[in-house]
Amino acid sequence: MKLCRIRTNDGVRPALVAPDGTLRDLSGHIADIDPQATSPAGLATLQRLVPAKLPEITGEYDAILADVRRIFCIGLNYSDHAKESGMPIPDHPILFMKSCPATGANDPIMLPKGSEKTDWEIELGVVIGSQAQHVSEASALDYVAGYCLANDVSERSFQNEWGGQWTKGKSCDTFAPVGPWLVTKDEIPDPQTLGMQLDVNGERCQTGNTATMIFSVRKIISFLSGFVTLRPGDIIITGTPPGVGMGMTPPKYLRAGDVVTLSIDGLGTQEQHVRAFAYH
Repeated sequence: MKLCRIRTNDGVRPALVAPDGTLRDLSGHIADIDPQATSPAGLATLQRLVPAKLPEITGEYDAILADVRRIFCIGLNYSDHAKESGMPIPDHPILFMKSCPATGANDPIMLPKGSEKTDWEIELGVVIGSQAQHVSEASALDYVAGYCLANDVSERSFQNEWGGQWTKGKSCDTFAPVGPWLVTKDEIPDPQTLGMQLDVNGERCQTGNTATMIFSVRKIISFLSGFVTLRPGDIIITGTPPGVGMGMTPPKYLRAGDVVTLSIDGLGTQEQHVRAFAYH
């Protein structure tokens, strides 16, 4: 299934993508796309629905989950990206957090006040469906509800030039577009075979494949669950392939008016228009 949340005149409603591509309203069956809906039991219930019998719905995509409490991020998880960043290939997954709210796939990116180095990063997102604590690599995917497309938007000067941890450069408002869909894991039998691409203003910047991750999705889940109890509704974004603005010669960063378009096989497409900072 492809699950999503749609903004309508009556508020945000849970929905699924029918085989014919139409969006179908799930609000008669569930309150929202939340950890209860994406639990194994919740997904099994949704699987039994007949999409053609559900009301059609239209609107804009919201964030894929009703309340994303935690976004775990893995840094430098593609060797070529580590090289372009001037950093050594890590021995273990590098963990940092995004502390901003998740946003919809096509919501605008707002440049932070004073930013000169806002950058893009296409990433595979993993949505946790069951509590995971000290799980093995062999069983790690059993705890996954599904996958999503993510853009780990990053302000490089905040991240790298102001001391401390990376979180401050990763957590500005609008820096966590996820979606458009939560694609259940039955549709993605192997998360290590997915093509990825990102364009800025129609120019290809990133081309990659999850096959070239240093640490696989299985490894990441097993590793993190040894330190943190992963809970339903957590999202893990798993690193980016080469082609970020910071790695270009000379570096290239986002400016107001730019358009970022990205996609991953089977997970849909995002399009974000970049805007100047504004108080809200």
